[in-house]
Amino acid sequence: MNKINVTKMQGLGNDFVIVDYCEYEKSGLPMDELAKKLCDRNFGIGADGMIIPALCTKDADIGWFFYNSDGSTAQMCGNGIRCFAKYVYDRKLVNSKKFSVSTLAGIIIPEILEDGQVKVNMSKPRGECTKNNLKIKGRIFETNIVSMGNPHCVIFVDTDEDLLELAKTYGPEIEKHELFPEKTNVEFAKIISKNEIDLRVFERGCGITLACGTGACATVVAAVLNNLTEGKVKVNLLGGALTIEWQGFSDNTDFDVFMSGPAQYSFLAEYLL
Repeated sequence: MNKINVTKMQGLGNDFVIVDYCEYEKSGLPMDELAKKLCDRNFGIGADGMIIPALCTKDADIGWFFYNSDGSTAQMCGNGIRCFAKYVYDRKLVNSKKFSVSTLAGIIIPEILEDGQVKVNMSKPRGECTKNNLKIKGRIFETNIVSMGNPHCVIFVDTDEDLLELAKTYGPEIEKHELFPEKTNVEFAKIISKNEIDLRVFERGCGITLACGTGACATVVAAVLNNLTEGKVKVNLLGGALTIEWQGFSDNTDFDVFMSGPAQYSFLAEYLL
């Protein structure tokens, strides 16, 4: 029976199946089909996404192929890049704790810290951060549209409503709104203090996830631009907390965003195709 070796990892509960390129070739499947098969939580391993390291890159130390659980590609994934960074460093696919990764969102630079966490230079917000009012299911939301290489629609909530219920109820409609031709990630956020935010995310191509690194970055960018927080913020997600740092301001967004958080192994396995 045909089988491939896989590694399961997670960052704050946002989980991924990592497959070496040689193992992917054994599968005989297109990458998108393999992603759907492996990520299926009933008939596969179960994950929010699949990652395959790409060793042949001209402009970076290493690259990756990233697929959501539905088989779609994504320009970036914050929790995924931390898991990827730990994986390729531990397997000696890179020879430094700080290295460059070629992604569809451009060059991303992760660094393995002494405490085992991974700090990632997520680069700058892309393009202009804009505001729009969206009417969804009869309700009007003021949205902040931010790109971290992938699209995000950030909504700040100043009521006592449950953020998770809001994400479940309105996330699917906002994700595929005509304003977002490539669909969008959707963030519902509540400001706790100048240095802390609660956040729930409906991820494009995944649905509700326990954490979203690029979503946390986009939310802090939007919060700073709206004078809601300072430049270093603890972001509380369902799976735990990330630290996001951004020194930009309304007149100048040309600053890199830094994300720090955990990346952990779940298990190694042989998957029977």
